[in-house]
Amino acid sequence: MTADLKQDGKKACVIGWPIQQSRSPLIHGHWLKKYGIAGSYDRVAVPPGEAAAFVRSLESRGLEGCNVTAPHKQAVFEAADWRDPSAVAVGAANTVWRDGTKVCVANTDTYGFVTHLGQSAPGWHSKDAPVAIFGAGGAARAVVYGFLDAGITKVRLINRTAARAEELVAYFGTRVESWAWADRGRAVSDAGVVVNTTTLGMAGNAPLDLDLTALDRYAIVADIVYVPLETPLLAAARARGNRTVDGLGMLLHQAVPGFARWFGVQPEVTQELRDILVADIERK
Repeated sequence: MTADLKQDGKKACVIGWPIQQSRSPLIHGHWLKKYGIAGSYDRVAVPPGEAAAFVRSLESRGLEGCNVTAPHKQAVFEAADWRDPSAVAVGAANTVWRDGTKVCVANTDTYGFVTHLGQSAPGWHSKDAPVAIFGAGGAARAVVYGFLDAGITKVRLINRTAARAEELVAYFGTRVESWAWADRGRAVSDAGVVVNTTTLGMAGNAPLDLDLTALDRYAIVADIVYVPLETPLLAAARARGNRTVDGLGMLLHQAVPGFARWFGVQPEVTQELRDILVADIERK
Protein backbone atom coordinates (compact mmCIF):
# COMPACT_ATOMS: atom_id res chain seq x y z
CA MET A 1 0.00 0.00 0.00
CA THR A 2 1.46 3.35 -1.00
CA ALA A 3 0.92 6.62 0.84
CA ASP A 4 -1.14 9.45 -0.61
CA LEU A 5 0.86 11.36 -3.19
CA LYS A 6 2.90 14.21 -1.78
CA GLN A 7 2.60 17.06 -4.19
CA ASP A 8 6.16 18.31 -4.04
CA GLY A 9 7.07 17.68 -7.67
CA LYS A 10 10.75 17.10 -7.02
CA LYS A 11 12.76 16.10 -10.09
CA ALA A 12 15.99 14.19 -10.68
CA CYS A 13 17.58 12.37 -13.61
CA VAL A 14 20.47 10.30 -14.87
CA ILE A 15 22.96 11.72 -17.37
CA GLY A 16 25.28 9.89 -19.74
CA TRP A 17 26.24 9.42 -23.39
CA PRO A 18 24.55 7.30 -24.56
CA ILE A 19 21.83 7.06 -21.93
CA GLN A 20 18.91 5.04 -23.33
CA GLN A 21 20.35 1.83 -21.86
CA SER A 22 20.10 3.13 -18.29
CA ARG A 23 17.67 1.28 -16.06
CA SER A 24 17.85 3.90 -13.31
CA PRO A 25 14.42 5.35 -14.24
CA LEU A 26 12.88 1.93 -13.57
CA ILE A 27 14.41 1.88 -10.09
CA HIS A 28 13.56 5.42 -9.07
CA GLY A 29 10.18 5.34 -10.76
CA HIS A 30 9.26 2.28 -8.70
CA TRP A 31 10.26 4.02 -5.47
CA LEU A 32 8.42 7.24 -6.35
CA LYS A 33 5.25 5.23 -6.82
CA LYS A 34 5.81 3.01 -3.78
CA TYR A 35 6.38 5.91 -1.40
CA GLY A 36 3.69 8.15 -2.88
CA ILE A 37 6.00 10.94 -4.04
CA ALA A 38 4.79 13.14 -6.90
CA GLY A 39 8.26 13.46 -8.34
CA SER A 40 9.96 12.39 -11.54
CA TYR A 41 13.21 10.79 -12.64
CA ASP A 42 14.25 10.83 -16.30
CA ARG A 43 17.13 10.09 -18.64
CA VAL A 44 19.02 13.04 -20.12
CA ALA A 45 21.56 12.56 -22.90
CA VAL A 46 24.53 14.85 -22.24
CA PRO A 47 27.32 14.87 -24.86
CA PRO A 48 30.96 14.53 -23.82
CA GLY A 49 32.37 17.83 -22.61
CA GLU A 50 29.02 19.19 -21.42
CA ALA A 51 28.58 17.37 -18.11
CA ALA A 52 30.17 20.08 -15.95
CA ALA A 53 27.88 22.74 -17.42
CA PHE A 54 24.88 20.48 -16.89
CA VAL A 55 25.46 19.95 -13.17
CA ARG A 56 26.07 23.69 -12.79
CA SER A 57 22.59 24.26 -14.24
CA LEU A 58 20.66 21.90 -11.94
CA GLU A 59 18.83 24.71 -10.15
CA SER A 60 17.77 26.46 -13.37
CA ARG A 61 16.52 23.13 -14.70
CA GLY A 62 14.46 22.54 -11.58
CA LEU A 63 16.44 19.41 -10.64
CA GLU A 64 17.31 18.30 -7.13
CA GLY A 65 20.24 16.37 -8.54
CA CYS A 66 21.25 13.56 -10.84
CA ASN A 67 22.99 10.25 -11.24
CA VAL A 68 26.01 10.14 -13.54
CA THR A 69 27.07 7.31 -15.79
CA ALA A 70 29.75 6.89 -18.46
CA PRO A 71 31.57 8.88 -19.67
CA HIS A 72 30.95 11.73 -17.20
CA LYS A 73 31.92 10.48 -13.74
CA GLN A 74 35.35 12.10 -13.61
CA ALA A 75 34.27 15.37 -15.24
CA VAL A 76 31.43 15.79 -12.75
CA PHE A 77 33.81 15.03 -9.88
CA GLU A 78 36.13 17.79 -11.10
CA ALA A 79 33.23 20.25 -11.48
CA ALA A 80 31.92 19.87 -7.93
CA ASP A 81 32.11 22.48 -5.18
CA TRP A 82 32.05 19.83 -2.45
CA ARG A 83 33.13 16.19 -2.66
CA ASP A 84 32.08 13.46 -0.27
CA PRO A 85 34.99 11.26 0.95
CA SER A 86 33.55 8.40 -1.12
CA ALA A 87 34.07 10.42 -4.30
CA VAL A 88 37.51 11.65 -3.23
CA ALA A 89 38.62 8.09 -2.50
CA VAL A 90 37.56 6.90 -5.94
CA GLY A 91 38.31 10.05 -7.93
CA ALA A 92 34.92 9.96 -9.64
CA ALA A 93 31.28 10.79 -8.87
CA ASN A 94 28.01 9.11 -9.75
CA THR A 95 25.58 11.03 -7.52
CA VAL A 96 25.01 14.80 -7.52
CA TRP A 97 22.82 17.05 -5.37
CA ARG A 98 22.39 20.75 -4.68
CA ASP A 99 23.17 22.43 -1.35
CA GLY A 100 22.06 25.98 -1.97
CA THR A 101 24.17 27.09 -4.89
CA LYS A 102 26.84 24.45 -4.28
CA VAL A 103 27.17 21.32 -6.43
CA CYS A 104 27.87 18.34 -4.16
CA VAL A 105 28.95 14.88 -5.28
CA ALA A 106 29.42 11.38 -3.91
CA ASN A 107 30.31 7.97 -5.27
CA THR A 108 27.75 5.36 -4.23
CA ASP A 109 29.16 2.53 -6.38
CA THR A 110 31.25 1.39 -3.41
CA TYR A 111 28.20 1.37 -1.14
CA GLY A 112 26.22 -0.51 -3.77
CA PHE A 113 28.86 -3.18 -4.31
CA VAL A 114 29.74 -3.78 -0.66
CA THR A 115 26.09 -3.82 0.48
CA HIS A 116 25.13 -6.36 -2.18
CA LEU A 117 28.21 -8.49 -1.48
CA GLY A 118 27.37 -8.60 2.21
CA GLN A 119 23.77 -9.60 1.57
CA SER A 120 24.54 -12.16 -1.14
CA ALA A 121 27.60 -13.74 0.47
CA PRO A 122 27.34 -13.36 4.26
CA GLY A 123 30.65 -13.86 5.99
CA TRP A 124 32.68 -13.06 2.88
CA HIS A 125 35.27 -11.32 5.06
CA SER A 126 35.71 -14.19 7.51
CA LYS A 127 38.76 -15.55 5.72
CA ASP A 128 42.03 -13.58 5.69
CA ALA A 129 42.81 -13.90 2.00
CA PRO A 130 43.71 -11.63 -0.92
CA VAL A 131 41.03 -10.18 -3.18
CA ALA A 132 41.56 -10.39 -6.95
CA ILE A 133 39.94 -7.73 -9.14
CA PHE A 134 39.85 -7.75 -12.93
CA GLY A 135 39.88 -4.31 -14.53
CA ALA A 136 41.30 -0.89 -13.67
CA GLY A 137 38.57 1.56 -14.67
CA GLY A 138 36.15 3.65 -12.62
CA ALA A 139 34.20 0.65 -11.35
CA ALA A 140 37.42 -1.06 -10.28
CA ARG A 141 38.37 2.04 -8.29
CA ALA A 142 35.09 1.92 -6.40
CA VAL A 143 35.43 -1.80 -5.68
CA VAL A 144 39.08 -1.49 -4.59
CA TYR A 145 38.14 1.29 -2.18
CA GLY A 146 35.33 -0.82 -0.75
CA PHE A 147 37.65 -3.72 0.02
CA LEU A 148 40.36 -1.48 1.49
CA ASP A 149 37.78 0.28 3.65
CA ALA A 150 36.55 -3.14 4.85
CA GLY A 151 40.06 -3.96 6.04
CA ILE A 152 41.34 -6.24 3.27
CA THR A 153 45.14 -6.19 3.48
CA LYS A 154 45.97 -7.32 -0.05
CA VAL A 155 44.12 -6.43 -3.26
CA ARG A 156 45.41 -7.76 -6.59
CA LEU A 157 44.57 -5.88 -9.77
CA ILE A 158 44.67 -7.81 -13.02
CA ASN A 159 44.27 -5.71 -16.14
CA ARG A 160 45.13 -6.25 -19.79
CA THR A 161 46.82 -2.84 -19.85
CA ALA A 162 49.29 -2.98 -16.98
CA ALA A 163 49.88 0.78 -16.95
CA ARG A 164 46.26 1.45 -15.93
CA ALA A 165 46.53 -0.98 -13.04
CA GLU A 166 49.77 0.68 -11.97
CA GLU A 167 47.91 4.01 -11.80
CA LEU A 168 45.55 2.53 -9.23
CA VAL A 169 48.46 1.07 -7.28
CA ALA A 170 49.99 4.54 -7.12
CA TYR A 171 46.63 6.02 -6.12
CA PHE A 172 45.69 3.56 -3.37
CA GLY A 173 49.08 2.55 -1.99
CA THR A 174 50.96 -0.57 -0.96
CA ARG A 175 47.94 -2.74 -0.11
CA VAL A 176 47.16 -2.87 -3.84
CA GLU A 177 49.30 -4.87 -6.28
CA SER A 178 49.33 -5.07 -10.07
CA TRP A 179 49.48 -8.57 -11.57
CA ALA A 180 50.22 -9.38 -15.20
CA TRP A 181 47.30 -10.60 -17.30
CA ALA A 182 49.30 -13.73 -18.15
CA ASP A 183 49.45 -14.56 -14.42
CA ARG A 184 45.70 -14.22 -13.81
CA GLY A 185 45.22 -17.91 -12.98
CA ARG A 186 47.84 -17.74 -10.25
CA ALA A 187 46.51 -14.39 -9.01
CA VAL A 188 43.11 -15.89 -8.18
CA SER A 189 44.32 -19.26 -6.88
CA ASP A 190 44.37 -18.27 -3.19
CA ALA A 191 41.90 -15.37 -3.37
CA GLY A 192 38.95 -15.17 -1.00
CA VAL A 193 36.96 -13.03 -3.43
CA VAL A 194 37.33 -12.63 -7.21
CA VAL A 195 35.58 -9.71 -8.92
CA ASN A 196 35.19 -8.88 -12.60
CA THR A 197 34.76 -5.13 -13.15
CA THR A 198 35.44 -5.25 -16.90
CA THR A 199 32.87 -5.50 -19.71
CA LEU A 200 34.10 -9.02 -20.54
CA GLY A 201 31.13 -11.35 -20.28
CA MET A 202 28.61 -8.62 -21.02
CA ALA A 203 26.05 -9.47 -23.69
CA GLY A 204 27.75 -9.04 -27.08
CA ASN A 205 31.27 -9.15 -25.60
CA ALA A 206 33.76 -11.99 -25.26
CA PRO A 207 33.77 -13.77 -21.91
CA LEU A 208 36.50 -13.29 -19.32
CA ASP A 209 39.12 -15.93 -20.17
CA LEU A 210 39.88 -17.30 -16.72
CA ASP A 211 40.68 -20.85 -15.68
CA LEU A 212 39.12 -21.47 -12.26
CA THR A 213 40.73 -24.87 -11.71
CA ALA A 214 43.05 -23.64 -8.95
CA LEU A 215 40.43 -21.45 -7.24
CA ASP A 216 39.66 -22.32 -3.62
CA ARG A 217 36.22 -23.91 -3.41
CA TYR A 218 35.28 -21.48 -0.62
CA ALA A 219 36.13 -18.41 -2.71
CA ILE A 220 33.35 -16.04 -3.77
CA VAL A 221 33.11 -14.94 -7.40
CA ALA A 222 31.39 -11.65 -8.22
CA ASP A 223 30.69 -9.88 -11.50
CA ILE A 224 29.42 -6.31 -11.84
CA VAL A 225 28.00 -7.13 -15.29
CA TYR A 226 24.23 -7.67 -15.04
CA VAL A 227 23.32 -8.29 -18.69
CA PRO A 228 23.23 -11.27 -18.69
CA LEU A 229 22.44 -11.82 -15.02
CA GLU A 230 24.64 -14.91 -15.01
CA THR A 231 27.80 -14.25 -16.98
CA PRO A 232 30.00 -17.10 -18.23
CA LEU A 233 32.32 -16.40 -15.29
CA LEU A 234 29.52 -16.78 -12.75
CA ALA A 235 28.16 -19.87 -14.48
CA ALA A 236 31.58 -21.53 -14.38
CA ALA A 237 32.04 -20.64 -10.71
CA ARG A 238 28.59 -21.88 -9.74
CA ALA A 239 29.15 -25.14 -11.62
CA ARG A 240 32.18 -25.91 -9.48
CA GLY A 241 30.39 -25.03 -6.23
CA ASN A 242 31.65 -21.51 -5.52
CA ARG A 243 29.27 -18.88 -4.17
CA THR A 244 28.49 -16.23 -6.79
CA VAL A 245 27.31 -12.61 -6.67
CA ASP A 246 25.70 -11.00 -9.74
CA GLY A 247 25.93 -7.36 -10.80
CA LEU A 248 22.27 -6.36 -10.50
CA GLY A 249 22.34 -5.86 -6.75
CA MET A 250 25.14 -3.31 -7.04
CA LEU A 251 22.99 -1.29 -9.46
CA LEU A 252 20.00 -1.44 -7.13
CA HIS A 253 21.81 -0.56 -3.92
CA GLN A 254 23.92 2.26 -5.39
CA ALA A 255 20.65 4.06 -6.17
CA VAL A 256 19.54 4.22 -2.53
CA PRO A 257 21.61 7.19 -1.23
CA GLY A 258 20.71 9.44 -4.17
CA PHE A 259 16.98 8.81 -3.88
CA ALA A 260 17.16 9.56 -0.14
CA ARG A 261 18.90 12.89 -0.78
CA TRP A 262 16.62 14.05 -3.59
CA PHE A 263 13.25 12.84 -2.38
CA GLY A 264 13.67 12.67 1.39
CA VAL A 265 12.82 8.97 1.84
CA GLN A 266 15.26 6.13 2.49
CA PRO A 267 14.10 3.52 -0.06
CA GLU A 268 14.28 -0.23 0.33
CA VAL A 269 15.72 -2.66 -2.20
CA THR A 270 13.13 -5.44 -2.31
CA GLN A 271 12.60 -8.65 -4.23
CA GLU A 272 9.72 -6.91 -6.02
CA LEU A 273 12.08 -4.25 -7.35
CA ARG A 274 14.66 -6.82 -8.36
CA ASP A 275 11.97 -8.78 -10.23
CA ILE A 276 11.03 -5.63 -12.19
CA LEU A 277 14.64 -5.19 -13.33
CA VAL A 278 15.07 -8.88 -14.12
CA ALA A 279 11.93 -8.86 -16.26
CA ASP A 280 13.20 -5.82 -18.16
CA ILE A 281 16.62 -7.41 -18.72
CA GLU A 282 15.07 -10.63 -19.97
CA ARG A 283 12.85 -8.75 -22.45
CA LYS A 284 15.86 -7.27 -24.24
